[in-house]
Amino acid sequence: SPSLRAAAMAAGPPPPLEPSPLPVFSDEGFGDKFLRKTRENPLVPLGCLCTIGVLTYGLISFKRGNTRQSQLMMRARILAQGFTFAALLGGMVVTAMKSR
Repeated sequence: SPSLRAAAMAAGPPPPLEPSPLPVFSDEGFGDKFLRKTRENPLVPLGCLCTIGVLTYGLISFKRGNTRQSQLMMRARILAQGFTFAALLGGMVVTAMKSR
């Protein structure tokens, strides 16, 4: 019928027969990916560095025989690991919210 043809013509040109090209992603090296992820969530590497620092200081204290300082540092390490884990989860939540 003429009214259907007019409606179809008003909707625009027909879709192309060939599929649209897929986006091309550049090969991202480890360093590039690390820097990008660090920029996206800088708290995770900061938490990792704090954990490593506290762990190292705790192990040095343990080796020197300072058990009180060593115990304190092991507790601080647990807090630093908890902070890192919370930062990781927070970053995942923010990324999920942005994608919606």
